Amino acid sequence: MLESATDVDGGHGCEPIAVVGMSCRLPGAATPEEFWQLLADGRSAVGQVPAGRWQEEPAEEAARRGAFLDEVDRFDAGFFGISPREARAMDPQQRLTLELCWEALEDAGIVPETLRGRPAGVFVGAIADDYARMLHGHGTATIGAHSFTGLHRSLIANRVSYRLGLNGPSLTVDTGQSSSLVAVHLAAESLRRGESEIALVGGVHLNLAPESAVAAARFGALSPTGRSHTFDARADGFVRGEGGAIVVLKPLDRARADGDVVLCEIRGSAVNNDGGGASLTSPSTRAQTEVLRAAYRRAGVTPDRVGYVELHGTGTRVGDPVEAGALGAALAAGRPAASPLLVGSVKTNIGHLEGAAGIAGLVKTVLSLAHRRIPPSLNFTRAHPDIPLDELRLGVVQEPTPWPEATGPAYAGVSSFGMGGTNCHVVLAAAPDTPRPGAGAGDEDGAAEDTRPRPVPWVLSGRSAAALRDQADRLRARVESRPDLSPADIGRTLADHRTLFEHRAVVLGGDRTARVEALTALAGAESSPDVVTGRAVPGDVVFVFPGQGAQWAGMGLELYEEFPVFAEHLRACERALRRYVDWSLLPVLRGEPGAPSLDRVDVVQPALFAVMTSLARLWESLGVLPAAVVGHSQGEIAAAHVAGALTLDDAARVVALRSRALRSLSGRGAMAVVSMPADDVVRRADDTAGGLSVAAVNGPVSTVVAGAPDVVDRFVDQVAGEGFHARRLPVDYASHSTQTEEIGDDLVRSLAGVSARSGEIPFYSTVTAEVVDTAGLDAGYWYRNLRRTVRFEETVRLLLADGHRQFVECGPHPALLAAVADTAEAAGVPAAGTGSLRRGDGGR
Repeated sequence: MLESATDVDGGHGCEPIAVVGMSCRLPGAATPEEFWQLLADGRSAVGQVPAGRWQEEPAEEAARRGAFLDEVDRFDAGFFGISPREARAMDPQQRLTLELCWEALEDAGIVPETLRGRPAGVFVGAIADDYARMLHGHGTATIGAHSFTGLHRSLIANRVSYRLGLNGPSLTVDTGQSSSLVAVHLAAESLRRGESEIALVGGVHLNLAPESAVAAARFGALSPTGRSHTFDARADGFVRGEGGAIVVLKPLDRARADGDVVLCEIRGSAVNNDGGGASLTSPSTRAQTEVLRAAYRRAGVTPDRVGYVELHGTGTRVGDPVEAGALGAALAAGRPAASPLLVGSVKTNIGHLEGAAGIAGLVKTVLSLAHRRIPPSLNFTRAHPDIPLDELRLGVVQEPTPWPEATGPAYAGVSSFGMGGTNCHVVLAAAPDTPRPGAGAGDEDGAAEDTRPRPVPWVLSGRSAAALRDQADRLRARVESRPDLSPADIGRTLADHRTLFEHRAVVLGGDRTARVEALTALAGAESSPDVVTGRAVPGDVVFVFPGQGAQWAGMGLELYEEFPVFAEHLRACERALRRYVDWSLLPVLRGEPGAPSLDRVDVVQPALFAVMTSLARLWESLGVLPAAVVGHSQGEIAAAHVAGALTLDDAARVVALRSRALRSLSGRGAMAVVSMPADDVVRRADDTAGGLSVAAVNGPVSTVVAGAPDVVDRFVDQVAGEGFHARRLPVDYASHSTQTEEIGDDLVRSLAGVSARSGEIPFYSTVTAEVVDTAGLDAGYWYRNLRRTVRFEETVRLLLADGHRQFVECGPHPALLAAVADTAEAAGVPAAGTGSLRRGDGGR
């Protein structure tokens, strides 16, 4: 439905619509930033038809000039999940629109996948069928299974909706040369009605067949001189252009609620038709005047407040005077002679994009509002004799001009007229909080962040290794060209507002120079100490809590100083432990004089519990949430607390009393780890006099033994002599051996008051190698946890079988990640693991 010029809302103004993102692929400019530079420099992208574009060169000189894109035949079909065969059958306008929509969403800070299943609309202006004409010219042999959808113009919009899973309106608009601006009008109305909650809107136009250029030339529309002389006495037609642009629209209130950067506001718009005239294609001053007045009534904006209008401005002898007369009558009458309404046409820079002409003009105007500067309209020296600029109170912008001074918001208009008489005008307003170019939304935060020595990771990804390298090169160029960008803003945008693909890299570096060097290395497939690369492994997260042995003096203290959530939980642990120990946690971690040593089992295990659970809370606060937990030996106490099975007080009681009971065994036992399968260890243990126990099976070739010190020493010497790696662990007791039986009754009695409940997170027990209901974690369980073999490998295999793939070790040093990796490799299952801290490296 096209809105008539009638003032349907009584002149009270429309609900503002926010432009929150945009993308473009225009002659000489692959991004909005490059487009603005082309405009600001006053450059023209018009030239000869690229070599190889057309098989047959037109006889008409006017048809051989234009503004063209490079490499319109290139398309990353795999990125969009499209087969190469289908991609070849697709109109490149479909392919370009897919790319532009993706880029516009990223510019808006929206991860495309998050829109799946939502009422997001797609409105695309397009009028050309050159690709279909080309293929059909080769006869029926070129028609295949994908030709019907690949060449159908309606699919330009529909394919975007399909690929992104969008459920809002989806339509390709054809009103001739006004198509893309009419698409903006329709999208805004859809948003105001609540039919769409967000809209992708724009236009696309490619000049792929010489016949379309010849048709325009023989119609008499093209300039013989190959230039668009808008409003100029030399006006003799337009020069063709091609490309496309997309803007992302939301209702203004929603955009503000979502925290979006609002580039500008659409205050109102109107569409009408000439309704007859001297000929089918002759424009009407009356109709254009009406559409202008209707648009400003709907916007609630008086004409005198408009600072600039982006013209349809084709540079034709008939069209330009009609457009100028309508502007003078509707907007400029009554203005002071010294303050005319400023006008200009982007067609003088990039040619006439026909179905995408209106969106090109709108993007130019959005950029001009953001920069508060109007770029020059080219090819103007003297006004057309039928355009009395002074009398009409109009002024063509001939050089870069600051935005006219005004009280309140800066307003601008954009016009686009179809050759069949469908006219459209859109009213724009600068957003009050529009960031000036070069000022990021988070500069304040970034400046504060830069005053502290903390690395801000830059996360990049791609569907392939080559795509990842290309992303790195693009980011390098961006960082080098924009020294004003905050590292924190770059990091936040990359992490929060970009789709994460399988191939990934994290770039660090102490300063901008180091990061640029790291990006250069990444782009060139070279190694760098400031780059970590890898392939993502999908799957749920498991928090892994190790047993004893990962401790070190000062563990966690840097995080305690930097992260309130870590510090708060560590202090809560200190308070909970105070009832069961005669020392304080923080002095122990700091190694203060008089504090007991971490060498004592009844000190180190409670201290490890406090650090491990504090790390878990920190990970959770950063958005890394466990789908399951698993603990090794005393690490199960921390796992039970994080799963929600034990209160902090009960968990503190278990870890304190369990470790105190172990202290009574100090000096009587030993433990060692050997790189040997458990079955081989069991056979050797059975042959060992004095009783050697298999304390833990960590992985396929990682087994822990326990027993009397001399027995363990003999075993270590024997297997080491056979070429196996074996080492004593720094403990003087024998957990998970027969020695623990003598403290079993006392431990069960001391823990009788512990009350567990069913947790919120699945608890994978390394005592039973099963998922257990944590309501059963009574005193008897905690004795069995100390006595029985730790079945870590079996439990990891169960986790892998249940679909868990990400293992986060919540400990002061990675102790179990190697065992997890070995187990996953033996099971033939991909998995990824990360530690939290490393010995001597306890910061962010």
